[in-house]
Amino acid sequence: MEKQIEEKNTEMGNVITRSEEFIQKNQKTLIIIVAVILVVILAIFGLRKWYFQPREVRAAEEMFAAEQWFAQGDFDKALNGDDTYRGFLGVADSYKGTKAGNLARYYAGAAFLQQGNFDEAIHWLKKYKGKDTFTRPLAEMLMADAYMEKGDAATAAKHYTASAAMNSNFLTSPTALFKAGMAYLMIEDNAKALECFQKVKTDYPESTEWSEIDKYIALAETGK
Repeated sequence: MEKQIEEKNTEMGNVITRSEEFIQKNQKTLIIIVAVILVVILAIFGLRKWYFQPREVRAAEEMFAAEQWFAQGDFDKALNGDDTYRGFLGVADSYKGTKAGNLARYYAGAAFLQQGNFDEAIHWLKKYKGKDTFTRPLAEMLMADAYMEKGDAATAAKHYTASAAMNSNFLTSPTALFKAGMAYLMIEDNAKALECFQKVKTDYPESTEWSEIDKYIALAETGK
């Protein structure tokens, strides 16, 4: 037993010795590697503090003005800005990689939709990469609205259905399902229309669409 312990201690001592020799032999290289890692960490911290954070603040300030114009119904100014503030298009282009820059794509799509420029609306709404509960399904629903306005009910139905399935909630999902049902009726796919209407009835009794949903269920069932 004592011999085994002695052999183990000897083995550990050899390992430690070899480690020390390796460190001594490669000391300069190890110092350089550690220095490089520190420089990278400091560079990332510096970029975040002195570049990305100020850009987020500036982008948010520009967005605030554009959002005010949007709320007032001045969609041209909301998109293109004025001599002081960029509009949504300018924010989306100048502040790529920021939260405000991404949100500006959503607003740009919504503004183009209001102006009747459906192709541009679809373009910008597709570029929006939201992940929150409401704006992502809303963007999908607005895209569907644009396709409906273009007379493409089949594509619109797919986007309405996708919107309803995104972050399912009582604010956007029943509206998207109802619109999907109406789009399916337009292309005479009554089975899918019925499925959408019935989901509103069973899953969203608190929605505004629920109060008249039986009428549309009957319409989908009878085709009249």
